[in-house]
Order: sequence, then C-alpha cells, then structure tokens
Amino acid sequence: LGENPYVRMMKSYFNKECKICFRPFTVFRWRPGSKARYKKTEICQTCAKTKNVCQTCLLDLEYGLPVEVRDKFMEKAPKLQPPKDEVNRNLWAFEMNKNIETLDLPYGKETPDEVLKKLARKDENYSRNEPHLCSFFAKGVCNRGKACPYKHELPHNHVPQTFEERYEGVNDPVAERILNKVQENQGPTPPEDKTNTTLYIG
Repeated sequence: LGENPYVRMMKSYFNKECKICFRPFTVFRWRPGSKARYKKTEICQTCAKTKNVCQTCLLDLEYGLPVEVRDKFMEKAPKLQPPKDEVNRNLWAFEMNKNIETLDLPYGKETPDEVLKKLARKDENYSRNEPHLCSFFAKGVCNRGKACPYKHELPHNHVPQTFEERYEGVNDPVAERILNKVQENQGPTPPEDKTNTTLYIG
C-alpha cells in the first residue's frame, strides 16, 4: 500500500472485469505516495484467494515471490488451475466463490521448502510503486518535461507479460531471474555416472 499509513481508496462496484476469470468485480484504486503512480486491483478476490496472491501485483502473499517460483518448490502440493473455456471458467469461479471459506487450499499448509524460505521477500519494496516508463520519452517526443507523470528513463530488456501468464506461473522474466540465481548458488550439477568422482578445475 506504500509508506504512508493513511491511504484514501476509491471503491468502484463491479467497475472492471477480472484479468483471469473475466467476471466483473469491485475495484479498489489508490495512490501509495506523492511520487507514486495510482494502483488498482487487477483480479477478483476469488482468483486471488485460490492462488494465495495479491490482487494487484499477483505475488504470493506469504513469501512475496512470483507464482512460478513458489510452485517450483511446492511441487507436491495440488495446483488449482481455472478452465480455459468461458463456460467452464464461469462455473469454476461460481463454485469457488461459493465455497471459498471452506475450500481446502494447498497454499500455506505444506511444509515450506528451505530454499523457498531463504528466497522469501520480507522487506517492503516501494520501487514497485514508481510510475511506469513514458513511452513518448522512449520515442524522444515527450514535451511535458518535469510535469510528465511518467518516468523519463529508457526501458532495459523489457519483456511484455500478461496477467494470466503471471497468475499461472509461466513465461515470467522475474521468476526466471530468481531461478537462475538459485541454480548458480547451488554449484555444478552432479554427473549422472555415479562412478565419476573426479573434479577438474581448469
């Protein structure tokens, strides 16, 4: 929500459709700080609760990690995936919403992986509240100057990603960077041949 403990929120009843189940839901919109951009909820409460993620950033509520990273280290836990077609997806969302309080969800009940506990983000990251990059500045045609509400920086390796991909944990560049860092810290992969016990450092 930002560093300011006093936040004024705007509540719009059934103002937008959920980015996952495409049903209308109540949207909350607020500004975390004077230099921050306006943020709003992107998915409905039902979809957020079934995956235990934030309605705005779609990060795991317990660890603060992308869904792809969390599910990577919770492979034994059953996963809840919404159907792809519209009719079944609406029925799925209706049944989930009806039984959301009594639903046996896998998240938060499994014994957390040691790697997952080390990767958990406990510190607040206010950089996510910064304004988006100005597309006009990237093209060299922004004439607003300091009055522009967007950030005047050039994009660095920006990879477009949909909310559905982030929710399902696929094609997530942030998760890919975290998993690559974990792989590097684990050291070399042991050989398949167990009789090979020689390590060459050249």
